[in-house]
Amino acid sequence: MLESNFKFPGQTAFYKGKVRDVYTIEDKLMVMAVSDRISAFDVVLPRPIPYKGQVLNQVAAIMLEATKDIVPNWVKSTPLPNVTIGLKCETFPVEMVVRGNLTGHAWRTYKTGQRVLCGVTMPDGLKENDFFPQPIITPTTKAHEGHDEDISREEIIAQGLVSKEDYEQLEKYTLALFARGKEMATERGLILVDTKYEFGKIGDTIYVIDEIHTPDSSRYFYAEGYEENQKAGKQQKQLSKEFVREWLMENGFQGKDGQQVPEMTDEFITSVSERYIELFENITGRKFVKEDVAPEAAEAKIVEALKQL
Repeated sequence: MLESNFKFPGQTAFYKGKVRDVYTIEDKLMVMAVSDRISAFDVVLPRPIPYKGQVLNQVAAIMLEATKDIVPNWVKSTPLPNVTIGLKCETFPVEMVVRGNLTGHAWRTYKTGQRVLCGVTMPDGLKENDFFPQPIITPTTKAHEGHDEDISREEIIAQGLVSKEDYEQLEKYTLALFARGKEMATERGLILVDTKYEFGKIGDTIYVIDEIHTPDSSRYFYAEGYEENQKAGKQQKQLSKEFVREWLMENGFQGKDGQQVPEMTDEFITSVSERYIELFENITGRKFVKEDVAPEAAEAKIVEALKQL
């Protein structure tokens, strides 16, 4: 699915994100259709990846179910492989990024000689992909368009983006979710390296929303060979959509002004789809079953599911 065009009874709003089409129902519920669109460097690439939406939605559903004892989540129903219905929350305007290893943006910052990221001091003497002494939280602002921006805990509270009380609770939830995610990854022979969480609120209750621990929101390493690779200074074998970013960079694209997205051939599209399916099976330990639903049948199923809520 490249994009959805549903019309639901009681629909009060519609928002098209980079990957998700979100329908608001009577200002109380949200229908989130996870498309097969793929974004990198905050740019939506021109061709969809078959079954990517199903992979993301089903991984998120499994992970949210496995963590609901830690924090309430927004999910009420998953009527289709790529659709979730859940509570409409007042979204906090920050993303809680948590890092267990010195990788990605943190490493790019570190290797320039900087030791402070989002107000958090990183220790000296680390190599790329080393574990931090304990996980660090490096939040970002949540941008509807363009790039998310690094921000510190102190700036978030000082600017009134999130109250001190709520932010302290978000930190507790973030670290607890990450710990559970790492436990689950370990069972699968993986290391959950970094991830991000989004939260919202209804009344006084905080909910984790959107997706968690998916290959789009998270980075995983294979545990086997990790120590040997670190000692030898080799790159880690990882499970994430980083391979798409790497392909784009190899072909001269990093989302900068004036750059053109390289041609996405049929062969490349197929390889990315297969990689996402591999990610699903490695992360969840379950066999992926491809499911195709016609748009008309999809809308009818969602409407029926809404009636049950």
